[in-house]
Amino acid sequence: MKEISEWGKFFICPTPIGNLGDITYRTVSIFHQVDLIACEDTRVSRKLLQRYSIQKPLFSYHAHNYQSAIQKILTHLKRRENVALITDAGMPGIQDPGMEIVNQLIHNHINFEVLPGASAVLPAVVYSGFSFNGYLFLGFLPKSGIERKKRLEQLLFSPQAVVLYESPKRILTTLQEIQNLVGEERKAVFCRELTKIHQEIIRGTLKEIIDTLIQRKTVKGEIVLVLEGVSIGEERVLPLVQNCLKQLLFTGHSEKDAVELTSAIFGLKKNRLKLEIKHQKNLFGEKKEKSIF
Repeated sequence: MKEISEWGKFFICPTPIGNLGDITYRTVSIFHQVDLIACEDTRVSRKLLQRYSIQKPLFSYHAHNYQSAIQKILTHLKRRENVALITDAGMPGIQDPGMEIVNQLIHNHINFEVLPGASAVLPAVVYSGFSFNGYLFLGFLPKSGIERKKRLEQLLFSPQAVVLYESPKRILTTLQEIQNLVGEERKAVFCRELTKIHQEIIRGTLKEIIDTLIQRKTVKGEIVLVLEGVSIGEERVLPLVQNCLKQLLFTGHSEKDAVELTSAIFGLKKNRLKLEIKHQKNLFGEKKEKSIF
């Protein structure tokens, strides 16, 4: 189906994560062009717009009103009015309800543009020096429960660096949870208040970072944590590799196919993976083989 062309234009615009000078020329230009701006907090956004002498009508779009706000946006677009969406900081649609309006626009075949710009993730990844094998972005973890532990167990043994956001109130608890799962020697980079006056970068092992933070009365500010990926050596097979073998066998792949696919994914020798399958069989017994894999 063709996209609707007679409606107004919709722009998803990133805003600075701290330093107001980090906004792009194109974003400022779009702010001047649109008829109104949907934003997370009108008080925060008004300060940004005042910095660049922009006066536009603002209305709230956040987690508590996005359903009604989406209908308002669609109404304005139908009137051929141009609308921009921003958040208090960073790119809309990352760990906020911005994806809801994106999906609505796609569903209704309405064209929209996403402008590139400031993000807390990329600076943190570059500061870490861990991204040789790429990185996995988790956003905010579930606050508690089995799902939180499950996500950590699944991803902390990846060869890619792991990037996550965390509240200053929970950062020590999260670091300690991660340390309990992967050990105190895993390298990490703690990034706080990126681009702001009080920006702080702490590099070290999990133990070293925990020891540093635990001495403080409080930890404040926006936090991005980057964990170094795990090198997969021939001397051991990580849980991620074991789970890959199990899932392939469980879904009907032969042992040969499971070994070949896992070898291609992780770059491990096939003989090492064959030994792992044999080890699991010996460990749990032939009778339990089907339930194990």
